[in-house]
Amino acid sequence: MQISESWIDLNTMNAKLYVKVWQPERFKSDTPIILLHDSLGSVQLWRDFPEELAKVTEQKVIAYDRLGFGQSSIHTNTLAVDFVSTEATEAFAEILQQLNIQNFMIMGHSVGGGMASCCAAYYQDRCKALITMSAQSMVEELTLSGIREAKEIFKQYGQLDRLKKYHGEKAQWVLDAWTETWLSEAFKHWTLDEYLQKIQCPMLVIHGELDEYGSLNQPQQYIKNSPAPSQLYIMENTHHMPHKEKPEEVLAIITQFLEKLTDFTQLNHTANEQV
Repeated sequence: MQISESWIDLNTMNAKLYVKVWQPERFKSDTPIILLHDSLGSVQLWRDFPEELAKVTEQKVIAYDRLGFGQSSIHTNTLAVDFVSTEATEAFAEILQQLNIQNFMIMGHSVGGGMASCCAAYYQDRCKALITMSAQSMVEELTLSGIREAKEIFKQYGQLDRLKKYHGEKAQWVLDAWTETWLSEAFKHWTLDEYLQKIQCPMLVIHGELDEYGSLNQPQQYIKNSPAPSQLYIMENTHHMPHKEKPEEVLAIITQFLEKLTDFTQLNHTANEQV
């Protein structure tokens, strides 16, 4: 396994993004899997999942810290209401250009799943597969109540230090970018519907039945609103972090999905497989 790190320039923002790549000695294609992290996440917080994903799929895996997160540059502004969709046309566009990526597969966790969906919608001819995990497709009370609870927990002594381990002095911005954006009145009616309708590539939607930040209506919206060939996996006794709670199971689901990409007829849009 070859592992490399680099920083790419966001020229329009005078900033840099941290990028890490895992490349197996032998890989099946030049189409990498690109990972997008969650609201408090970073490359480091994926832990060993990217390396294991690269091993089992025999594909190159790329992950990056979004602007304001992890080892990337600080974000000098609050997040705009459309921050989920603009990731596709701003930072992600730079990733594709500067790493010379033509075709790609994309996977996102939580809000990263929403961003991944927008990337799939925007780059229809280049995105060959979309995988979402614990992703939101709309704002619902369960999501907001979970965020309110987390916000109170982070007020306790020492809790912010947990974020500083991964985001340094950007930790308070990271927390506020999550809680204050999602809880704002302006974000109340946010949905992914218009982007889901544009997705053409095969789509795998993974969701834990006990997810504390999204009911089963969230993944069902992905299936309902997208014309893409799709599979839905509801994981029993699983919360918001399937790749950490049951990594081997998640890796097996993804591997099986990718093995079917050469035969789209096996990806029945109405399929609802549960594990």
